[in-house]
Amino acid sequence: MADILTSVFRTFMSQTNKDVTVVPHSACSALLPGDSSVSSSVLLLGDSSISRSLLLLSAVMAASELGVRVVFFTQTQIQSLPVSLQKCMPSPESLKKIKFSYPRTLGDLLQQVAGLHESQNTSPTPPSLIIVDRLEGFLGGNHSEDQSSAAHLSALLCDTSSFLTHILKQRSPSSAPCRLIASFRSDVDSEHAGGESSAPDPILDVLDRYFQMRCTLDRDRSYEAAAAGLKELWNVYLSATGITEDACTKEREDRPKEWKLSISPDGSMEFKMA
Repeated sequence: MADILTSVFRTFMSQTNKDVTVVPHSACSALLPGDSSVSSSVLLLGDSSISRSLLLLSAVMAASELGVRVVFFTQTQIQSLPVSLQKCMPSPESLKKIKFSYPRTLGDLLQQVAGLHESQNTSPTPPSLIIVDRLEGFLGGNHSEDQSSAAHLSALLCDTSSFLTHILKQRSPSSAPCRLIASFRSDVDSEHAGGESSAPDPILDVLDRYFQMRCTLDRDRSYEAAAAGLKELWNVYLSATGITEDACTKEREDRPKEWKLSISPDGSMEFKMA
């Protein structure tokens, strides 16, 4: 699923960065059918508003470019699409492939995720992408209980992704697996260096056991960022976490590990490789 994100980064790449030679990884090739060498789950860590924009960009790209069904779980209504999408509005037909669900509590979310196993959600075509916006909103604030809840929810999400992958493969052996992407904002105030937190977060430690990749958003407060004027600059790091596969090693080495994100006053996003 980091592949969907890197495809988003390349789609909205700075024009001055387009000429840089990179390993081919276009939007349509990001989830190549039958490609088992890519990560199937990623945790998006950092600013909630930017994370939501990236989740929406990923959902729309999967639905419009790849033509797959997407399930998007979030506690709050989606009022509008990110500015970057508004400038290249996807077709209404592709947006119909995205199902938005609005669970209010952890119990609601667990029930709705478990419901993805039911036949009405796997026919005629199962979802190929599960997105959960702001995991922290479903946790109650008690760290010991939250660790158990985070483990329960993560295990169910991974089990559901695996189950849907099995259904997809049964129907078409060349199908790509069902991917999982979720966002999380840590309560621990920490600075990030190379994508790693300087202080431990027990909830994040639990989540990292289940998600294969982490995508970390870190506000850039350097001289370069100050010189950018009104634009916000962010560092975006990709790193492996708990679950690893030897088959992924070469593919992860080829993929850029760090990106720069600039956000204009109107909200439009532009990426470049660091």
